[in-house]
Amino acid sequence: MNFIKTTEKDSNYDNLQNMSVNEILTNINNEDKTVAFAVERALPQVKALIEQVFLKLKNGGRLFYIGAGTSGRLGILDASECPPTFGVSSDLVIGLIAGGDSAIREAVENAEDSTTQGWEDLVDYDITEKDIVVGIAASGTTPYVISTLEKCNINNILTGCITCNKNSPLSVTVKYPIEAVVGPEFLTGSSRMKAGTAQKMILNLITTTVMIQLGKVIGNKMVDMQLSNHKLVERGVKMIINELNVSKEEAYRLLQKHKNVRQSIIHGRRK
Repeated sequence: MNFIKTTEKDSNYDNLQNMSVNEILTNINNEDKTVAFAVERALPQVKALIEQVFLKLKNGGRLFYIGAGTSGRLGILDASECPPTFGVSSDLVIGLIAGGDSAIREAVENAEDSTTQGWEDLVDYDITEKDIVVGIAASGTTPYVISTLEKCNINNILTGCITCNKNSPLSVTVKYPIEAVVGPEFLTGSSRMKAGTAQKMILNLITTTVMIQLGKVIGNKMVDMQLSNHKLVERGVKMIINELNVSKEEAYRLLQKHKNVRQSIIHGRRK
């Protein structure tokens, strides 16, 4: 299979330094408009991976994201949003980044080139065959990610990936690849742009769909969200009002008693 690293191809634009602010904004926005179509073309692959993630989580497994740089940060972002949004444990979806937690804020030199650290990072979490590991790498060539997934394959741990090149070394390593080919970036090689946007969109698709399938949503509401601030408490009260057709005062009372929107609705319906 031919592998062309389109994420590194020369930009379709030149002399960026001579563009006006409006030209820069318009051109970047025009490129961004193509990302959703790239993700749409990859939806069959996304569906295939989601089905496997759902089965693993339903049967007591965990979802691991592993990546370097922007890709690693995006995985951590998606994983960190699952507990407050869906009320799940923080160890259900776990994001790992080359270089460890310090790499979330600052680049760690040569971290992505390690061919051993990724597997060691997973071992620290007592990885088992019940889990599934999804590598995230725009180029599909990151050694930290590829070597980790190769080790997962050897240990009968299910693997998937999110990349933005077709037939990359990462894609051919995993069982369930997702390839959202967004093409050259506005700024040559800056894969935090279109590629990063595509990866974020796909991560949203994965966890939102899986959590809906796991029963973490009623209607279109996040009934298991953590009530960690005033805004979310107010949102929870509105959910209860809409579901039970009760007064605001009664909704507050139920929420204060049960500390959870789902339980408030369940007990409110029993009355």
